[in-house]
Amino acid sequence: MRFSVVIAVYNKEAYIAKTLQSVLDQRYTDFEVVVVNDGSTDSSEEVIKSFTDPRIRYFNQSNRGAGAARNAAIARSTAPYIALLDADDYWHPDFLSEIDSLISSFPDQKVFATAIKIKRSGTEIIPKYSIPNLKKGEVRTLNFFQASYIQCVLFSSSTVIHRSVPEKSGNYNPDIKSGQDTDLWIRIGLHHDIVFLNKVLATYEDAEQSLYKTTATLSEKATFDGYEDYENQRPEVKKFLDLNRYSHAILAKTLGDREAFKRFCGQIDLNNLNNKQRFLLKLPAFIVKKLSALKFYLERKGIYLTAFK
Repeated sequence: MRFSVVIAVYNKEAYIAKTLQSVLDQRYTDFEVVVVNDGSTDSSEEVIKSFTDPRIRYFNQSNRGAGAARNAAIARSTAPYIALLDADDYWHPDFLSEIDSLISSFPDQKVFATAIKIKRSGTEIIPKYSIPNLKKGEVRTLNFFQASYIQCVLFSSSTVIHRSVPEKSGNYNPDIKSGQDTDLWIRIGLHHDIVFLNKVLATYEDAEQSLYKTTATLSEKATFDGYEDYENQRPEVKKFLDLNRYSHAILAKTLGDREAFKRFCGQIDLNNLNNKQRFLLKLPAFIVKKLSALKFYLERKGIYLTAFK
C-alpha cells in the first residue's frame, strides 16, 4: 500500500460525502483512508458510515480540536506516504496517480504537492505563488519559503508527505487554532524542499471570509516565535515570517489590539515589505478595515491585492 489518506472531521455533514467520494474515485487505488471524527455533533458520523468501502478506517474521539484530530489520523496511518485532505475539500481523479509519478521521479524527496483551486462564494480562484516563470504543468523542486511569499505553495488538501517527515518536523500543534497549517509548513520547509506540480488536482472549499468574523482568533494564531536562529541564517525564512507577522499586524490593527500590533511590528524587518505594505501599517484602523473589505471582494473576483500578502 502506497498512501494513507488522512481526514479529520468536525461537523462536516454537508461536505464529507463529496470528499470521501473524491478519494474513492481516484484512478490510483492502492491506498487506505483514515477518518477521525473529532466529536461531531451533526450527522457527519452517519454520512461516513454510509460508505462501505473496506479501505476506509473510521475512528471516533471526543472533541479535541483540528490539530489533535489530524495528529490522531496520522498516528493511525500505516502507508509510507501520508496524503492530507480536509473534510470539506476534494481531489480530482488523477491526484494520487500524479503524486505517485512524482514520487517515482524524485525518490530522494519527501514532500510533494500540486496546485489547487479555491472555491469562494461561487468564484473559482487559482492561487498565485512567488515562483518565477512557472509554466502550467511544470514540475519544480522548490524552497518552500521563497515559493510562498505571495500565497503558500502547500495546502492541507494538496500535500503528500513521507511518514518520516513528522518524525523530524513534528506534527500539528494542537494549541494553535488558526494557522496551524502554516506552522507545520514552516517546520517542514526548514528541513525539506517541495516537489511541486503546477497542475490543479484538488479543490479547496473556502467559506465566506471576513476580518470581522475573526475577532476571537488573534490570540490563537501562530506567533512565529522560536525561529530566531533560522531567521538569522536564512534570509528567505526571515522574509516569509515577516510577511506573516505583517498579516497579523494588519489584523491586530483592525481589531484595535495595539499591544499585538506593536509586538508584531517590532519583529518585522521593514525591508522585507513592499512600499504598499509599509504604507498600510501607517494608516488608521478604519481605513485598513475598508481596504480589507475591498480585498475580500476583489479576491472573490480573482484579483489579489499583494499589499495584504
